[in-house]
Amino acid sequence: MIKTTLRLIVLLAFGFQSLWSQGPTRIKDITTYRNVQQIALIGYGLVVGLNGTGDRAVGRRGTIFTVQSIANMLEEFGLTVNSAQLRTRNVAAVMVTATTPPFGKPGASFDVNVASLGDATSLENGVLLMAPLRDARGVYYGLSQGPLSVGGYNISTVGGERLRQNYALVGRVPNGAVLERAVAGAGLQTDQPVELLLKEPNYTTATRIAEAINTLLPAPQPLAQAVDASLIQVSFPPNLTQSWELVAFVASIETLKVIKDIEARVVINERTGTVVVGGNVTIGSVMVSHGSLRIHTTTTPFVVQPNPFAQGSTITVPVSRTTVEEQAGEATVLSAATVAELAVALNDMGLKPRDIIAVFQAIKAAGALNARLVIM
Repeated sequence: MIKTTLRLIVLLAFGFQSLWSQGPTRIKDITTYRNVQQIALIGYGLVVGLNGTGDRAVGRRGTIFTVQSIANMLEEFGLTVNSAQLRTRNVAAVMVTATTPPFGKPGASFDVNVASLGDATSLENGVLLMAPLRDARGVYYGLSQGPLSVGGYNISTVGGERLRQNYALVGRVPNGAVLERAVAGAGLQTDQPVELLLKEPNYTTATRIAEAINTLLPAPQPLAQAVDASLIQVSFPPNLTQSWELVAFVASIETLKVIKDIEARVVINERTGTVVVGGNVTIGSVMVSHGSLRIHTTTTPFVVQPNPFAQGSTITVPVSRTTVEEQAGEATVLSAATVAELAVALNDMGLKPRDIIAVFQAIKAAGALNARLVIM
C-alpha cells in the first residue's frame, strides 16, 4: 500500500514539476512532413535454422502451405521433392511487414518485422530467407533477408516442463530490407510549400510555429501560415533555387524552438490503479467526501450431536457471521487547486489509488475538473 501510494505521489509530483519545467521545444520534435510519403509493405517468407520449433508438416493440423513453400523453393534450385515426404520442423512460414523509410531512395536499408503464420513454437535463432516486399496494390519495393532478433525464448523439455521468456513468435531483422524502388514525393520543390503536420493538433501551437518562422525569416509576404490545428504551410523564399539551399532552409526551420501548448489531461488506468495528472490541470471549488464500506463474512463450523441413546449421527453445521464496518468519510474542500494542492489534499485524506480514480470521476461529473479525463 505504501509503495503504491508513493508511486502515485511521484506521478503527481512529476506533473506538478512539468508546469515549471516545460520549456521551448524544437519544431522537428513535434511535427512531421506531409510531403514525405511512407508506404506500408508486406511480404511472405520462410524462416530456417530453427531447433525443431518450426511448423508441423504431418497430421491433420500440419501447416500445409509451409511444406508447399519449401518444395517450391527447392525447385528454384533444381531440386524436385515430393511435398508429401517432407518432414521438417526447422522451417516456419512467416509474414514480413515494414514501412519505407522517410525520403527513401534505392539502396536504403530499413528494419522489418517478422511474425509466425503457422503453428511454430519459437522463431529463436532463425534466419529469414529472401522475401519480396510489396505495397497494398502489389507494387514491388524491395527484398528482406537476414537473422532474426527475437529477444525471448520458449523451451519445452521431454518431461513436460516449459520455460518461456517474452514472446518468441515475433521477431525483427535490423536493416534486413533493401529498398529498390524510390518513394514518390520525397524531394523538395520550390513551387510547392513545405507542409508541417503537428503530431498533436492544436491551434495555439500551430499559430506559434507560424509566428516563429515568420519572425526568423521576415519577408514582404509571410512565408508560414497555420492552415488549421494540424497543418502549417511554409513557402520557400523566391531567391532560393538550388536544392542545397532548400535543404538548408528546411533545416533552419527544424531547429526553431516554440512553446508547445499542452492540453490539460488526467489519465487513469483502472487495471493497474495508475493516475497521471498533467501540470495544467486545475480544480474548481468542490467538496470531496469519500468513505469506504468493508463487509467481512466468516464461517465457523458447529458440531451437532444426538441425545444419548437416540438414533442419529453427529453432523457439522456451518454458521456464518457477517459484520459491516463503515469508515467515516473525511470531507475536504478544494478551491481552485493546482496539481500540487490536489496531491497534498488527496494524500492527506489517506486515499488509495483506486479511491482516487473514483474521486476524479466524481469531480469530473460535478463539472469541477478543468481537464479532459482519459480512462484507459
